[in-house]
Amino acid sequence: MPSPSSRKTIHTWKHISLVEEQITLPNGKDIVHTTIAHPGAAVILPISEDGKIVMVNQFRPSLHKWLLELPAGTLESPENVEECAKRELEEETGFSAKEFIALGQVTPLAGFCDEIQYLFVAKGLSETCRYECDDDEVIEVVHLSIEELEQKIVNDEITDAKTIACVSKAKLCGYI
Repeated sequence: MPSPSSRKTIHTWKHISLVEEQITLPNGKDIVHTTIAHPGAAVILPISEDGKIVMVNQFRPSLHKWLLELPAGTLESPENVEECAKRELEEETGFSAKEFIALGQVTPLAGFCDEIQYLFVAKGLSETCRYECDDDEVIEVVHLSIEELEQKIVNDEITDAKTIACVSKAKLCGYI
């Protein structure tokens, strides 16, 4: 791990920072590397009693388009990953869950970002209320069967990597 003196924060926005640091690679070469420092995120695959998957259709300003994806969100200090999953599920969909099953983690952008996404299946859903979204969030809640969800992945109607990863992991583990 680099010493704190070799790290320089270039820019901070919300919970993320652009950090430049001097590091020595395993081959002994010294480089300056720029990383997006991210606190991590929770990704939730909510399964309703009728087997539908609760998803969000979210406008993504970075892409200037809507993405159909699983509910997810960034960890807020000092919450743990399951607390984050519970909070984000309720904020984005208006559902709470009796059970959260951890599926492990993925590293979505390891070339330039240290974010780890923690994957969950949520079962025993109960409707609560949606909280006010962040200023840059525009979200519609959508319910899809697993067959509809998988077909949308095949047809490139769902291109969100965290969604595809979480659905794949849940299927491989036998939850869907």
